[in-house]
Amino acid sequence: MANSGTPLVELRDISIAFGGIKAVDHVSIDLYAGEVVGLLGHNGAGKSTLIKCLSGAYKADSGQILINGKEVEIKNPRDARAQNIETIYQTLALADNLDAASNLFLGRELVSPLGFVDDSAMEAETRKILKRLNPNFRKFNVPVSALSGGQRQSVAIARAVYFNAKILIMDEPTAALGPQETNMVSELIQELKAQGLGIFLIEHDIHNVMKLCDRASVMKNGQLVGTVNVDEVTDEDILGMIILGKKPAKAA
Repeated sequence: MANSGTPLVELRDISIAFGGIKAVDHVSIDLYAGEVVGLLGHNGAGKSTLIKCLSGAYKADSGQILINGKEVEIKNPRDARAQNIETIYQTLALADNLDAASNLFLGRELVSPLGFVDDSAMEAETRKILKRLNPNFRKFNVPVSALSGGQRQSVAIARAVYFNAKILIMDEPTAALGPQETNMVSELIQELKAQGLGIFLIEHDIHNVMKLCDRASVMKNGQLVGTVNVDEVTDEDILGMIILGKKPAKAA
């Protein structure tokens, strides 16, 4: 995928250490609007730590974060949200006892002119956004604990998109899902791409990366092995990057 213009996100020369051990060592990656970039590597490779500098969970020791070409400072998750960055963790952070609308507006409830929580307005907005993302979603009035894994992902994604996410960080969104549910999440990701969002996808499953991503960035021992266009490499090439820490010759 050939990109031109200004990236949506640039992480430039990011380093972060814990107790003298460099978890991320001078790593630079970028992301364009309407693109999915996969982040791969063994546990401890540094991919989650790197992305947590963007989500505001960690502050980098050095390096720059640029959003639409302008340097920004992200010290906490509130700063990240102010830059339209939303993170969907594997746990999804949903309140199991609440329905889809209550989860979507949790902490940001809509209120009536008299100051009461406006449940009907929240349900109407939830139906509108989910119709756009997942037209088959029907279970609006049950606790999210009663939803399938793919439906729960739909609610978490709808929450991010409703509040104007432009940059989405997704942590293994299809982990522990069956084939049908995985397809549902894949369709959601394609829809978000079509809407112009940029997505960082933290993944272990190379097949998902080949299917969902435009580019793949591989890390090993805190360093960037390289970034490749997915349509120019094989899954064996990416596996070699993860295990051997070397870019394939044709992508070098």
